[in-house]
Amino acid sequence: MTAAQLPALSRGPNALPKAPVRIVHVGLGAFHRSHQAWYTQHASDAAEWGIAAFTGRRPDAALALAAQDGLYTLIERSDDGDSFEVIGSIVEASDGADVGRLAELLAAPATAIVTLTITEAGYGLGRDGTLDNSSSAVAADIESLREPDGGTPATPLGRLVLGLAARRTVGGGPIAVVSCDNLADNGNVARAAVCGMAEAWDPGLAAWIKENVSFVGTSVDRITPRTTEADVAAVAEACGHRDTTPVVAEPFHNWILSGGFPAGRPRWEESGALFVDDIEPYENRKLWLLNGAHSMLAYAGGLVGHTTVAEALGDGRCLSAVEALWDEASAHLTGPGLRISEYRAALLERFSNSRIAHHLSQIAMDGTTKLRMRAVPVLRAERAVGRTGEGAARMIAAWIDYVGATSDIHDPLAADIASANSQDGDRRLTALLSLVSPELARDPGITALVRSLCGTFTGAYTPANP
Repeated sequence: MTAAQLPALSRGPNALPKAPVRIVHVGLGAFHRSHQAWYTQHASDAAEWGIAAFTGRRPDAALALAAQDGLYTLIERSDDGDSFEVIGSIVEASDGADVGRLAELLAAPATAIVTLTITEAGYGLGRDGTLDNSSSAVAADIESLREPDGGTPATPLGRLVLGLAARRTVGGGPIAVVSCDNLADNGNVARAAVCGMAEAWDPGLAAWIKENVSFVGTSVDRITPRTTEADVAAVAEACGHRDTTPVVAEPFHNWILSGGFPAGRPRWEESGALFVDDIEPYENRKLWLLNGAHSMLAYAGGLVGHTTVAEALGDGRCLSAVEALWDEASAHLTGPGLRISEYRAALLERFSNSRIAHHLSQIAMDGTTKLRMRAVPVLRAERAVGRTGEGAARMIAAWIDYVGATSDIHDPLAADIASANSQDGDRRLTALLSLVSPELARDPGITALVRSLCGTFTGAYTPANP
């Protein structure tokens, strides 16, 4: 029997009835499905907590999932082999452009939680931490929201604000917004973005949000590479069903949350989630060690021709750069319970999983945003105590070399990067450094340090996706 002849995933044969919608997710993608949806399915009260998920930019993921009634296969992949599980916690999948349905669900009193995976750039904040009203996407959404019926905002942020306005109108009650994006202080980032857009549209709505919406901060972790046709075939062979949209993930998963849930939440702690009062030390551990290493490997590994994390980690030059960064970052991760040496050892094991093809080209995207959170804080902390910060500065230098070696740049400041690349020598370096941090670009000592580290990773650059 060919894969096309196999039965498609459906609710009946898998005995996965639909739970009522109580969670709305914005930014449907593979990570949400390997992480928050997995945690929800494994909570003992999962039957009470269905997820309605909306895509961020394109409808593709929703169309594929909707055809399978929200079901998909999660492949946990380790060096020892694969295991397969059908996940059914997503009970509705919709195109993010369906703002009417999003508003309807957010207005419903039964909806208690909105989770977000809209990427770091999706919050629309400027370098000062406030909403960037000069952004064309933000300005267009504000203009749309000012239409009599709220219009049709195009960004996930604008759509969320429109949905919260609908909840206020019908008296839907308090709700929690949970950012699951990889950025420091993501709960307050979400608060600043949502309140900023609401204030620009309707100050009364902004006041209501401040009183009725809890913004929960999180640290999330599970490596989730792109799904391939080989993965689709593996599901068909091992499970005997047809799944056009499975998800691959490493066995490891981690979720740390801090904040209130005024309308309730699933028992995620039974799935392994940890609820803490102060999330900042855990955020920094992940951003500086895991995500920082990923960025270092993406730029350094990409420059010397590697395509995956496992390949780059096997290169002594790249590994040494990661260890130097980790040594610097670890000096500033001193909170109780962080177990830094164990965490570092676990990262090396996870990164070495050769069966998880975590592509460097994917990690390399949005570098200006990521470096501000992964390299800049460590560099500043090191300089503040009188050390050079060479380990963190090397990541920035590798990025400067990387964006000069490829024209395939995916970054919210891609046009500015192109403009900086048109300049020569120190002017180019300073222009690129200022896109990451204007403050650092004004420091002669830091610019000299970064300049000295450029060119560290030599060899022919081979794009991952030529």
